Amino acid sequence: MELKRVVVTGLGAVTPIGNDVPTFWENLLKGVSGATRITYFDPTLYKSAIACEVKDFQVENYFDRKDARKFDKFVHYAVAAAQEALQDSGLNLEEEDKNRIGVVLGVGVGGVGYFQEAVAENTLHEEDGPRYSPFFVPKMIADMSSGIISIRYGLAGPNYVCTAACASSTIALSDAFNLIRMGKATTMLTGGSEAAVTKAGMGGFAALHALSTRNDSPETASRPFSASRDGFVLGEGAGILVLEELEHAKARGAKIYAELVGTGLTADAYHMTASHPEGLGAVRAMQEALEDAGMKPEDIDYINTHGTSTPVGDVSEVNAILSVFGEHAYKLSIDSTKSMTGHLLGAAGAIEAIATVLAVKNDVVPPTINHDPEDKDENIDYNLDFTFGKSKQRTVRAALTNNFGFGGHNATAIFKKY
Repeated sequence: MELKRVVVTGLGAVTPIGNDVPTFWENLLKGVSGATRITYFDPTLYKSAIACEVKDFQVENYFDRKDARKFDKFVHYAVAAAQEALQDSGLNLEEEDKNRIGVVLGVGVGGVGYFQEAVAENTLHEEDGPRYSPFFVPKMIADMSSGIISIRYGLAGPNYVCTAACASSTIALSDAFNLIRMGKATTMLTGGSEAAVTKAGMGGFAALHALSTRNDSPETASRPFSASRDGFVLGEGAGILVLEELEHAKARGAKIYAELVGTGLTADAYHMTASHPEGLGAVRAMQEALEDAGMKPEDIDYINTHGTSTPVGDVSEVNAILSVFGEHAYKLSIDSTKSMTGHLLGAAGAIEAIATVLAVKNDVVPPTINHDPEDKDENIDYNLDFTFGKSKQRTVRAALTNNFGFGGHNATAIFKKY
């Protein structure tokens, strides 16, 4: 079978540093941090009291009041990002075969906020028997994000959600890519959504010692590749990309941001929550993506790393990059946009894919913020260009983005100029 070529024709985002793609991109390039003290609940008694919350999101722009109450925030965010992405793509759905348009998203946790509230409410009334809402299950389950987008726009192609922790939306991107390549769809909405900044989300990740406790300085807490990093800052939001078969996009005169050319999916088969110290699974994911794309390491100019700001994970990923790219690693621009957005869990890969696409399109690499030149980890090679401090103009012929998740899931995607 001759595989079809796949391009990106639309983008949509709801993030801690902007509720649309232009604002998100502008703030990435400026090095704006989305981290603040948590406002959704009183975090005083929590080890980590900081997060990258979505700000000023107007749900009434996307749902009427009655419908909004049927869905958890992760669905609100997904629908908002999908609306922007479809508008950006210029697709006229009335002229398209909707049976050939699908939705595959990544969600790591799903409706944890609503689940937490509903269970707490029922615990208060145990003597009266259960009082669960008929919306309890549909409001909680992760696949409702792709399902509601499908229902809203009548998109009857492949429709499901991938759940693989922090690699979820990059795996969804890979699946959507392959569905188009194999001719099973002409167009796919893909990406991911998450809304886990809740009491349960914060408490659970803090119990794993995964979160930064730099509560006195939220905006500097996410500091990938710095010696003083102490965990990630939890984020929330959604990102949606419209992927389209190249000839279909050309026939309708679509604008094309970049071409998606390869993906790689592997497992560490090592540990429940820790990445392999030598990054062996990450190495194979990047190698598989390069092979899938028919590219060599020296064809890549930029890597948007998983870069969570955890003590083990950052070193592991740097080791993996050095293993795959060798001497060419020192010619790459490398960054972690999580230094600004925090870690969006299942939606991380989605917004980072958007950042990668825009870097390829615009020949500029966003920065890694919050690094002090004196704050060096002896296990990290600082001869690499981590794009510390400010964005960098450079030619980006092709770029690679990594995401790794609890359970040992590894996913890599490569975009290049069209």
